[in-house]
Amino acid sequence: MQLRKMMLMLTALGAMSGLMAGCGDDDGGAKGCTSNDECAGTEICHPDANVCVTTCSTGSDCPDTAKTCASIDGSATGTKICQCSTDALCNTGSETADMVCSDLDNVCVTKCTANADCGSGRKCDTASGQCEEDGGNPGDTCSGTAQSTCQYGQFCSSGACTEVPAPTCANFDPAQGGKQPIWTVSSTGPIIYEVTPTFFDTDNSWCTTGRTAKARVRAYQPASSSLTFPSQKGDLQGLFYVKVRGEEESGVKLITGYSTSNGGKNAEFTVNFCTTPTSTTLSIGLYFTNGNEICGRLTRN
Repeated sequence: MQLRKMMLMLTALGAMSGLMAGCGDDDGGAKGCTSNDECAGTEICHPDANVCVTTCSTGSDCPDTAKTCASIDGSATGTKICQCSTDALCNTGSETADMVCSDLDNVCVTKCTANADCGSGRKCDTASGQCEEDGGNPGDTCSGTAQSTCQYGQFCSSGACTEVPAPTCANFDPAQGGKQPIWTVSSTGPIIYEVTPTFFDTDNSWCTTGRTAKARVRAYQPASSSLTFPSQKGDLQGLFYVKVRGEEESGVKLITGYSTSNGGKNAEFTVNFCTTPTSTTLSIGLYFTNGNEICGRLTRN
């Protein structure tokens, strides 16, 4: 009798253990975040969905809720993350149906109930719980250049508010040894919105050997901030140049042709880089402290 009771007790404990193992946070759950530091293990903070997502090499690295391993930005070199395909899979193992597979980001997120639940340039479709692109932002009309009347993180281009380019180069891809981007629309730093290649040839005034690659950079201080760019280049601080493998150095020393406008809210300057005598391309990464990361690809014609 005692033996039978003991076996029944062990069986019950085993069943409880199985139930407990099935509980807890699911890898596909939507844990909110603003930086990678808030995520665990192999997770990173999705820059648009603002939830922790699992990085992967193949689909076998992913949970049942999100079995597709694909590039976060759709490029061939972007960091790969586990992506979802249906709302039903996002709710696997849940007693509720509070999750949706984001139409914009292909990751499992909690249903939105108001526009405040969505990121910049997005609005909440309360019927579906999906955050969708806000047809009026970006795309609002504007005039001039830089931030103009656009939201922080956007710039005025051809009369319409446009999101700043995403940093999709190897310089900002941790999977390739690059620096992890951390900027979000909640940041407060200067925005670099344009990097235009201007020169790739011999210029002994800058590089005594090899070729010189140059790009014209345009940036702005947030309209909501009282900060302005200094009138002199020598007083400029917080600009960094990021190389392909993530090494950083001060970008201020690379500057020529520095000027400001709009009461110091806007700045424009040329950055100069020395390359080898046979170089024909150069991938650069730039950012200001607390500002957005941006890429530039300089090519010799």
